[in-house]
Amino acid sequence: MADQVPPVPSPPSPSPSPSPSLPPQGEKLGMPPADPMLKPSPPSASFVIQLPKDQIYRIPPPENAYRFNFYTRQAAKRQRGSCSRCLFFLFIVLSLIFIFLAAALGIIYLIFLPKLPSFSIDSLSIHNINLSSSAAASPEVDLTIRSANTNKKIGIYYRDGGSVVIDYSGEVLSRGAWPSFYQGKRNVTVVQTALRGSGIRFADDLRGSLTAAVKRREVPLGINAELPMRMRFGAVKIWTITVKLQCDVTVNKLTADARILNELCRAKVDVL
Repeated sequence: MADQVPPVPSPPSPSPSPSPSLPPQGEKLGMPPADPMLKPSPPSASFVIQLPKDQIYRIPPPENAYRFNFYTRQAAKRQRGSCSRCLFFLFIVLSLIFIFLAAALGIIYLIFLPKLPSFSIDSLSIHNINLSSSAAASPEVDLTIRSANTNKKIGIYYRDGGSVVIDYSGEVLSRGAWPSFYQGKRNVTVVQTALRGSGIRFADDLRGSLTAAVKRREVPLGINAELPMRMRFGAVKIWTITVKLQCDVTVNKLTADARILNELCRAKVDVL
């Protein structure tokens, strides 16, 4: 019987030697691998230059300074020209408005021919003036004024805030209010108002002058009033104007039954 020869084990196949790894694309042999956190380099056709902030200058280089100054002057001229055009346009608009208002007022004046009312002093009654004593006085004057509106097409509104003052030689004796009311066209209204003074002390020379006037039976007094009024032209009311009334009155004595010897009143519009 033939002997069985055991199978001879085959020699182990040699393991393939590791092939050297090729560097990634873009890296050269012998160079350390690139840091994956760094940004990729820009293409070779472009360049990025980083400068510190303190080395960035905004002044143009000498070769461009003339062009920069030229464009700067041109921009300033355009800006000044724009402002000038706006101011000129505003002036034109305001001038047209002023001309329109002046023309409207002129037409109203020619159509209606407005006139201020005329005034006269009807009577006055004086109380509590004692010239024989140097004590403080509280003069009381009951005043009656006649107002005549002679306009044919204009009514007058007397507004609140009117005042009346009576004085002797500039020394105020008493003061009071002018009532508010409407006075129609071609209307005469009699206004009664009470004037009151308090703590009036006459200087010696003023008391002597007033006493001499009473003895002569010619006491000059001044009556001044400020009357805010608004005229009505048909259905149109104009703005409020202030009329100043000045009256020079002479009475025979300073009592309740004082009689007016003469009087003169003047009215004008206060333009201030």
